[in-house]
This record gives sequence, C-alpha cells and structure tokens, in this order.
Amino acid sequence: MGQTLTEQILEDHLVEGELETGEEIGIDIDQVLTQDTTGTFVWLQFEALGLDEVQTEVAAQYCDHQTYQFDFKNTDDHRFLRSAAGTFGAHFSRPGNGICHNVHKENFAAPGKTMLGSDSHTPTPGGLGELAIGSGGLDVAVAMGGGPYYIEMPEVVNVRLEGELPEWSSAKDVILEMLRRLSVKGGVGKIFEYTGPGVETLSVPERTTITNMGTELGATTSIFPTDERTREYLAKQDREDEYVEIGPDEDAEYDDEIVVDLSDIEPLVAKPSMPDNVVPVREVAGEDVEQVIVGSCTNGGYEDILPAAKMLEGREIDMKTEMIVAPGSKQASEILAREGWTAEMMAAGVNFSEATCGACIGIGHVPASDSVSVRTFNRNFEGRSGIEDDAVFLSSPEVAAAAAIKGELVDPRDLAEELGDMEAPGMELPEKYNGSKTDLIAPDEAVDDDLIKGPNIGDVPLKDPLDAHLAGPALLKMDDNITTDHIIPATQDILMYRSNIPKLSEFTLSRVDDTFAQRALESDGGFLVAGENYGQGSSREHAALCPMYLGIEGVLAQSFARIHKANLFNFGLIPLTIDADDYAKIEQGDDIEIVDDVAEAVESGQEEFTVRVDDGWELTATLDASERERRILAAGGKLPLTRAQYDEGGAAPADD
Repeated sequence: MGQTLTEQILEDHLVEGELETGEEIGIDIDQVLTQDTTGTFVWLQFEALGLDEVQTEVAAQYCDHQTYQFDFKNTDDHRFLRSAAGTFGAHFSRPGNGICHNVHKENFAAPGKTMLGSDSHTPTPGGLGELAIGSGGLDVAVAMGGGPYYIEMPEVVNVRLEGELPEWSSAKDVILEMLRRLSVKGGVGKIFEYTGPGVETLSVPERTTITNMGTELGATTSIFPTDERTREYLAKQDREDEYVEIGPDEDAEYDDEIVVDLSDIEPLVAKPSMPDNVVPVREVAGEDVEQVIVGSCTNGGYEDILPAAKMLEGREIDMKTEMIVAPGSKQASEILAREGWTAEMMAAGVNFSEATCGACIGIGHVPASDSVSVRTFNRNFEGRSGIEDDAVFLSSPEVAAAAAIKGELVDPRDLAEELGDMEAPGMELPEKYNGSKTDLIAPDEAVDDDLIKGPNIGDVPLKDPLDAHLAGPALLKMDDNITTDHIIPATQDILMYRSNIPKLSEFTLSRVDDTFAQRALESDGGFLVAGENYGQGSSREHAALCPMYLGIEGVLAQSFARIHKANLFNFGLIPLTIDADDYAKIEQGDDIEIVDDVAEAVESGQEEFTVRVDDGWELTATLDASERERRILAAGGKLPLTRAQYDEGGAAPADD
C-alpha cells in the first residue's frame, strides 16, 4: 500500500511510535519559528532548560504582533528577543519586517521539511510542501533543543481539487467553502492533504492562503504536493536549489476524501462572528461598510494586494469608507512601491500600515462602534478586532476592494458589471521577489551574545507535582467555542504584559467574567467548566499558564482544541472530558472534587475519574492522555519534567 505525502514526511522524521491513526508519535523537527507575543517565554523556557544553542536546521524569531512599540515593555521584549536569537543561534526578523508566516515562507520554508511554530497559523508553508504544525511555546523550546515533538497521528484527509477557479473567485473563497462545509471543528484530529488536477491551477501564494486558514477548521495542518508552480515560486525567491518534487504515491490510501470543484466556487464571506458563518456575498449585498482592511498572514502578500490595487486604479474609495492595506511583509510593500502600486492606492484614498499582525488581534485600526468592517483576515471572533460587539466580515481581497469602492458589501462580479470597465484582476506573481533582506539578521550577523532583560521580563512560574486530592469550586462555567482570545485577550493594553505572568494573569478570562481572576486568586484551587471546542484559536500558552498561576487545577469540558489541550498538559492542568448532560447540570459555584487519588490514577493509566459535584451527585470524566502526557501532568508540567530528564541524562531533552 502506498503512502500519502503526509505519511512520507512523517516516516522520514519518525523517532518514536508507528504511523497509525490515534497513536502517539514523536518526530524530529527541522525548523522552528516563534513571534513576539509567544517568543519571550519560548526563550525563557529554553534558558530554564539549561540549553545554550539551537539544534534545529533553522530557528527564526519574528517581531510581528506588537510592532508599534506603545511603550518600553514592547520595545524591551523586542530587544530581549534579539538578544536571545543572538545568544542561542536563531535568525532575527526586526519589528516591521513582516508577519512570521509570510517572512518564513519567503526565506526558509522548503518542501519535505518539518516545522514547529508557536503560532496557530504555522501551517502556512504547507502550500510549499512543508509539514508545519502550530504548538505551544514550550514544545517549540524543547524542539529547538533537539527533542522530538509528540502528537497523536491524525487522520489524513484527501481534499481532491478539480476544475479551475472562475474570474473573481479566489483561494480565500476555497477555504471559506471548506469552512462552510465542515465548520470550525471539522478538521480536529485531521491533516488535509490537497490533491487532484485543480492543484496545478493554483500558485504557491494561493495554496498558502488555503493552508494558513486551514487552522480555522481545527486541523493539525494542511499540505500540498510540489510541482512546477512550486519550483517557479522558489526560483523567484532565489531558492530554486531547495526545490524537491514530492507527492503522494499513486496507490495512497486516505482516511476520508472531500471533492471540491474549483469551477463552482463563487465569492464568499464569513459573517460575524465566526469563520465558518459563510455565505455567498450576494446574500449580504447592500450592507453598509465603514472599514476595509486588505492584509494579514492569510492575504497580505504582493499577490493578494495587487488585485485590490488593480481594481482601485483610476478610482476612489467611497467617502464613508476607510480602507487600509496592511502588508504581510516588508518585501510585499517594497515590490508594490517599486512598481508604483502604492502611489496608485494612496491616490484612491488608501492608508498603509506597517507590516504587522496588528489589526488582526485588535492592535490598531479598531472599528467604530456599530459599524461593519470587511477584512481579508482569518478570524472574526467577537471582540477580536479590539471592540466588543464588533461586526467583522472575512473576505477575499477582491470582495474587500469592491466593498471599499461601493461603500457596501457587493459581489465583485456585480460591481464589474455596474461599472462596465473593471476587469477581473486575476492572480499575478512578480518577475522577481527582489525585496531587501536588511531586516532579517542571520545568526552569524548577531549583534548580541548575552540576554538583555528589561524590568517587565519575569521568570517562568512552575507548578508543583500533581496532588493526590484535587478539589475546589467551579469558578467559571462557559459556553462552546471559548477561544484563547477569551482566555487571554490579545489587545495591546494586555499583551504588553506577556512576559510578566503575575500582571498578565489579572486579565485571565476577563472577556467572559471580569471578576474571574480575583475570585481565582482568593480561592484555594478550583476548576473551569466549558462546552465543546474549549481553547480554539491561537497557540498562546499564556491561556494555560495564567490559569495555572491563578491556582486552577483543571478544566472539565465537552471537548478541547488540540493545541490548547497540549498546553494544559504542559503546565500541569488536568483536562477532563465530560458529556453534554453532565455539563448542563454543573452550575458555576458548585464544589467539585475528584474522588480518586488523582496522582496515582494519572500515573497508572486510569482513564475514567469519578467527580463529585456539590456533595450531591457524581459524574464520570475521562482523561484522554498518552503515557508521556501522564508523566508530564504528574510532574506538574513539561518544563520541570524535561529539565529533570535533561539533568539526569546530559543529552538533548526528550520528554519520553
């Protein structure tokens, strides 16, 4: 039996386990990336492990979220990250150089490689045939030290692409169509592998739009095979020597198959406030739009901005609408400027942003009250834009530009017919990606060789080993689809404390209940209760670290998002799964006690736990954990366990 492309890459990097769905495997990691909201703790944990040099082929530190440097805390973090990259041997991308996924795609992503990144949209390079997975920062630190990355072998789903995209439809519409079909939970425990004759009709930037936003499906990652389109892209980046032809065997067997006929794809939008709330643009046409933003790691490349620029040529945006272009990288900005498109868009009324994640996490360009914002981003969770009760629509650059011109949501096909002289812009790559590399500092060019820690950079808090007895109140009961943005908001006034856990923890779950943090501190332990898909969204480990710091012992939920569940293990919080009926019966404030000797049960492999609620009734909760995860939990987290193993063995850390 032949292998899928996913299985080929995993087998080449396999160090432990077997490639059987649901079984835990350990793989070697070739490349790692981290960014400024997660990177400080990655490097503090790397230091705490006693490591002195990066062991992966490539490690890259990007500064892309808090690039505006609102006060010294942001700037101090960036200086610390530069010093950590120089001290330990990583590439350093200076603030303003671009979003990690875009800059990494331009400079390092390569076919057949494995990558781990402390950002949930790390799967972006799957469009180049790289198997890239998002994870918590502690997993990245261990991988940088030479340790394997462990994950349950996902199902591999064949997404067979047929046909060719019609005019005015885009790769963004393809992934929106996937979300419409499958929902934000439809990819949990799966890798989407794109195949079929439609693949060759898509350029690498179109493929990376799809793999980037596959994260919103809950997928472990997404990947495309390589072909001449891949070679073409790498050649334009002066990296053709990194091209490798890879793809599934002809007789590869998949766990499932989805067929998408590209010729049937039409312009779509995701309505507020979830990426899977997808409808054709024509269903919401006429909705007034006050803000349009083209950019982000999903649609911030030269190839994404150029269609909008062509549509705006010789035109002006509507007077009641503000339009911002936020490039994904400085390379994109530079090429657009050299070709004259920046001036063309400015003449149309467009404002330009630095190349930053910024607005995508509510830092800058916050929408007005009671207004609609159309964005080419990947997430529109309620409040993520920086204002509660926002109304953010997700779209392609073509739909976004059409909305800016019209001042309302409109299908670009209909706008083109109305205007009479606007042609479909299509997809176009530059002759050469000839942007400057000035802002990317290689390890051998490092300007620092010692860590520089400002006053806002603290230590990594540690949890004691797991107790035999866990009890406490249900401090907060939450609904389905609680995101990491709910748990630790990403706005600039909060994330500036990402290196200061005592202060950052004050904002824990403040978007759900602003009394939570104080109540948790005053309680002697306690639990969180949630519905389905708890912890979806970003990879930020602070969403587990801060509850741990506040004394939370564990989470009882109907289901967990993959990365967040791993982060709960990594910081010693027990993730227990409960059924819908028991979830409905638990009330906030109920006393919760795990009847079993928890430490012994976890270490012995016990799966079912008896939980007594409010001294009145009992439920059965399940711990779905590998032997390795149980050792991590029993030790109080991955950092103390890995550090102990490293001290004992004197070799690269491997939490096995």
